[in-house]
Amino acid sequence: MASASRQLLARCMSTSAASAKKLAIKHVTVIGGGLMGAGIAQVAAATGHTVVLVDQTDDLLKKSSKSIEDGLKRVTKKMFADKPEAASQFIAKTLSNFSTSTDPAAVVHSTDLVVEAIVENLEVKNELFKRLDKFAPEHTIFASNTSSLPITDIANSTTRQDRFGGLHFFNPVPMMKLVEVIKTPMTSQTTFDSLMDFSKALGKTPVSCQVNCCAFMSG
Repeated sequence: MASASRQLLARCMSTSAASAKKLAIKHVTVIGGGLMGAGIAQVAAATGHTVVLVDQTDDLLKKSSKSIEDGLKRVTKKMFADKPEAASQFIAKTLSNFSTSTDPAAVVHSTDLVVEAIVENLEVKNELFKRLDKFAPEHTIFASNTSSLPITDIANSTTRQDRFGGLHFFNPVPMMKLVEVIKTPMTSQTTFDSLMDFSKALGKTPVSCQVNCCAFMSG
């Protein structure tokens, strides 16, 4: 019993120490390959993050990948208007940071951040996060892109409410600079700061929100 108590205490101390330090998000898993999810994946890969985009079928992921390639071509036309070789290199480098999967549980084992951008259904989102909570590492932050559902209600489906927040992007993601970073009463300051830093690393302008206070801006 004494040994078990010591182990539990050590684990709690380790968790506390880990949560006190901001997480440098490098590996991102995006769940949902629709318009928003593909846009988030594109921007994250273009800014040097390792990205895995997850959806239900390979056919859906092929469409998402095509959407991302087309999006990169549009972006590079402006970034490298007179430098086609530089544009090609940028696209190739971005795509090298990007991969796809139909098995979210298999790819979250080494991720720093999970961003969910699936159907706006609380039950479906809760089921997804409850499952991923069992496979993701302790340090992994969960975030939802929802614009209408309470982040707190989604976070409650997991055991990591302190490492759960909202990242509400606007459409089209590659073009729109604003990102609402949503903090619930349970979100730790460390998690919130990490999400703010991540948003800035994407080249976005993060706006601090409490719970879903800014969601009405999504229109």
